[in-house]
Amino acid sequence: MSASAWRDTASAVLENDHVRLEPVSEAAREPLRVLARDACIWTYFVGRGDSDEAFDSMFDAMLTDQRAGTRAVYTIYDKLTGRFAGSSSYGNMAESERRLEIGWSWLGRRFQGRGVNGWTKYLLLEHAFERMDAERVEFKTDAFNRQARAGLRNIGAREEGMLRSYNYMPDGRRRDAVYYAILAGEWPATKERLRRRVTASVAVP
Repeated sequence: MSASAWRDTASAVLENDHVRLEPVSEAAREPLRVLARDACIWTYFVGRGDSDEAFDSMFDAMLTDQRAGTRAVYTIYDKLTGRFAGSSSYGNMAESERRLEIGWSWLGRRFQGRGVNGWTKYLLLEHAFERMDAERVEFKTDAFNRQARAGLRNIGAREEGMLRSYNYMPDGRRRDAVYYAILAGEWPATKERLRRRVTASVAVP
């Protein structure tokens, strides 16, 4: 696939027996608003979504970025419970370099630790490497976010380094950002390990 096709192909319906990922639409605003009110979700985010004003600003940005093609924003639907679970995105899509980032990811607390994140990452990585023909998929997170860092290692991403004092956080702290990545040549083995790991996870509604 040519890199010029990325803008058209990044957004698609991605699903398996566990989750369905759909391009963001206005219909998801209110179901996601309810989940986002949990302040614990936003501890390591550069923005917050736990007030109505903050959530609407965040959600409006999701719709704007999706329309502009600067991000491919997905809503996550958990098939086990029949409910929206959160959101994730492709961003920083450097088409000519066949490189993109998966991020802007959050889940309601009841959907954490049940395999929803693993299956979401599985589908996004599969789409990026096998349909978009990406060569590199990268992730970044707060150096203090031990859970996210462990999760990235668990899906097969390799830690590459830390960018110190990378950006401001809402409380004024300067965040150190840690980068992780998976390369196209690593994907076949990573895919199988990730599939086995997520399949073995216990899902409790």
